[in-house]
Amino acid sequence: MFAPDIAGHRALRQRLLDRLQAGRIRGSLLFTGPEGIGKRRVALELAQREICFRRNACGQCEGCRMFLGEDLPFELPNLLRITPEGKAGVIRIDQIREGLDSNNQPRFSRGVIEWASLAPPLGCHRWILVEEAHRLNESSGNILLKTLEEPPEGTHFILVTHRPEALLQTIRSRCERIPFAPLPPEEAWAVATRHGWGEADRARWAALGEGSLRFLEEPAFRRAEAQVEAWIALLGGRSFSEAGEALLPEKDSVLAQGEQLRQPLELLLRLLADLARIQAGEAPALDPWRGALEPLAAQSRDLKVPQEAALESLRHLPRNLSPEPLLREVGLALQAS
Repeated sequence: MFAPDIAGHRALRQRLLDRLQAGRIRGSLLFTGPEGIGKRRVALELAQREICFRRNACGQCEGCRMFLGEDLPFELPNLLRITPEGKAGVIRIDQIREGLDSNNQPRFSRGVIEWASLAPPLGCHRWILVEEAHRLNESSGNILLKTLEEPPEGTHFILVTHRPEALLQTIRSRCERIPFAPLPPEEAWAVATRHGWGEADRARWAALGEGSLRFLEEPAFRRAEAQVEAWIALLGGRSFSEAGEALLPEKDSVLAQGEQLRQPLELLLRLLADLARIQAGEAPALDPWRGALEPLAAQSRDLKVPQEAALESLRHLPRNLSPEPLLREVGLALQAS
């Protein structure tokens, strides 16, 4: 009945299926929840089940194979995917109107609105999946509004995001929000072990992931691990020149610079929250780093200063083109605390 490669969210997936089969599912849905917990894959499952020869997203038939693998097409018989483009990592208006990429090359045959109005394949709905929907800019978001409010019969939009607050309020109001919770630790670790992770890394992997699967790939995990340790070094008084390299964006990454900067800043906020927990006699969420955090928590610090600097940097990420000065400024706030 369900795709075997998806971890967790069984009750929520059953409710979505029941509502779809009863004709009670809204035309525009907003899947929200932490990054890396499977929201996008659950959205794909709804479309995959309709193409599956067994009608259950078996993952083995020719229909399902169209949905599997790293290079998922932007257009399938009953599915259209909209994803961020270019260095800025935004969803632009010409992607919505004409289906063009950042080099003005066609990604799919028609614009989103025209594609949505076509008759769906026999026995299927038309699904339009907007991945990282918080990357819609104001123009592209506004052009979607009317269609989101009244999608053509047989068409469903699914907007997926871990940052719903960054969406236009008018978009949020036109969608039914479907909240996803983090995976239980045992479920997340079961997936990790299938990907080759061993017990030596379990505590740090689980603490950094917080019930998500976003660090399944070892390079991503090691980078996050290095960023935590870089912030701890800065909190301990080392200079940015000595300890800050792991915090800077990778030049050859496919991720936009702003998204790369978001992770270290969010990790810093988690570390600051843990310092406050230790000061209050509570256990830190990043418990594997407790030994390094406890001496720092024993020092007299005003944690609000670096916290406000990190939050201010996060607010201005979309407009900031100079990552090193931004991070250096946050580092100075740490040392001034």
